[in-house]
Amino acid sequence: MDLQTLFSLDGRTALITGGSRGVGKMILEGYLAAGCKRVYISARKEDQINAAVDEFGDKVIGIPTDLAQVENCQKLAELISQKEDKLDILVNNAGAAWGEDFETHSEAGWDKTMDINVKGLFFLTQALHPLLKKSATFEQPAKVINIASVDGLKINPWQTYSYQASKAAVIQLTRRVAAELIKDNIQVTAIAPGAFQSDMNKAARDHINEVGKNIPYPRVGTPEDIAGLAIFLAARAGNYMVGETVVCDGGIVNASLPGNSIDID
Repeated sequence: MDLQTLFSLDGRTALITGGSRGVGKMILEGYLAAGCKRVYISARKEDQINAAVDEFGDKVIGIPTDLAQVENCQKLAELISQKEDKLDILVNNAGAAWGEDFETHSEAGWDKTMDINVKGLFFLTQALHPLLKKSATFEQPAKVINIASVDGLKINPWQTYSYQASKAAVIQLTRRVAAELIKDNIQVTAIAPGAFQSDMNKAARDHINEVGKNIPYPRVGTPEDIAGLAIFLAARAGNYMVGETVVCDGGIVNASLPGNSIDID
């Protein structure tokens, strides 16, 4: 058993949406360390993409894209198909959150969250299906990894209704798409992160010690925690994982004792 081969991404090509910051950037760094020959990243803000490309070098190619619109999902797939004849790994990480009181919660906030977190994820996977299919073999499947959240598995105290609903949808959608794409040797899984430092999770970013002490394993997640799991799922080591959502949260979902209140957002 060769551990180097088991956890290697040597020579593989990946796309990470929302790859310029937060969890996406953590996965980007991990994939480069694991040997990816090229990683495409997309994000809505061009300056953040440029900063990531400058930081990580010429193996990273940035494409500014707003994946809330289906036509942009198709354009992104087309741009990649002009540069690559296949795609080995797709990480659907781009996301948005919205917090607003129940009585005033707007349609605009609902649509923004659902369009990016659920609709964009589905239609980008659909648009990239031909490239993933060209990469996939029985011995080495192509991989689609969706980034969900612990908020899709448990409620939090914040009024982020559309966000929590969208992440629950990602988990169920992962199962259904996995059932379809496994016929093409494309394995679909998901990760449900807990508290990681990012612009979306300002509490973990700005109050790391206070948030960490309320987690069963009392700390906030590190880049190595999320990148290691994303490498495992993308590599040979994860080739028997199909439709699964793996929780990466220090025990918030599955090891919190009754009565404990854990606020991670």
